[in-house]
Amino acid sequence: MTFSRAIKIAPSILAADFANFGAECAAVEAQGADWVHVDVMDGHFVPNISFGPTTCAAIRPHIKGVMDVHLMIAPVDPYIDAFAQAGADIITAHVEAGPHIHRTLQAIRASGAKAGVALNPGTPAEAVAPLLDVTDMVCVMTVNPGFGGQKFIDMTDKVRTLRSMIGDRPIHIEIDGGVDPTTAPQLAQAGADVLVAGSAVFKGGSATNPAPYGENIRAIRAAAEGTYT
Repeated sequence: MTFSRAIKIAPSILAADFANFGAECAAVEAQGADWVHVDVMDGHFVPNISFGPTTCAAIRPHIKGVMDVHLMIAPVDPYIDAFAQAGADIITAHVEAGPHIHRTLQAIRASGAKAGVALNPGTPAEAVAPLLDVTDMVCVMTVNPGFGGQKFIDMTDKVRTLRSMIGDRPIHIEIDGGVDPTTAPQLAQAGADVLVAGSAVFKGGSATNPAPYGENIRAIRAAAEGTYT
C-alpha cells in the first residue's frame, strides 16, 4: 500500500447482499471502489453481530485491492492474528475497546497489517495523540457503531483537529457512518481521505446490476474532490 492523501471510497459490505459477498466485492471494485471495508461486530462491544475471520478469508480472493477490516469487538487482541491471516490489509481497533490500545496497535503491526484506531462520536480527538507513532489510520465514527444506515453525526471539527495533530505523518483519516454526496465535501475539506459508505454505495444496485454502484461511488468522489484546492 503506497500512502496517498487522495480521496478513497471504501464501500462497507455490511450493506451488500450477504448471500453473495464474493460477487458483491468484485462488482463494487470493478465499479470504482478503492478499498473494501469489512465491519466486524460481536454483539458485545456493539449491539449487533456480523461476521468474523472466516468470512474475511472467504472474500479475500474476490478483492484485488485493499481489505479494510474494522473490528467493533472487545477484546481485540486474541483475534488480531486470525484477521491478519485472513488477508486484512488494515485492521482497525477502537480506542474504547480495551485498556491497552497502544499494545493492540503494536500487535496489529506485528501481524503484518496496517494499524488503524477508531474513535466513537463521544471520544475526543486527543485520545489518539499518544498513539500517532504506532498508527497508520484514524477512523472517525460519524454514527454510533453497531448498525448501518444511521443518521450522520457531524464530527467535522474532530476531523480538523486530527488533521492538525497528524501534520505530515503518513496517517489516513477515515470516516465511517452516514457518508454520502451531501456529507462528503465537509469531511474531505476538514482533512479526511478515506470515506466509508454502505447504503449510499449499494442502494439501487446488485451484483448482477452493478452500474448503480459505480454511479453512487462517482457521486461521492466528485462531491469530496470538489472541495480540494
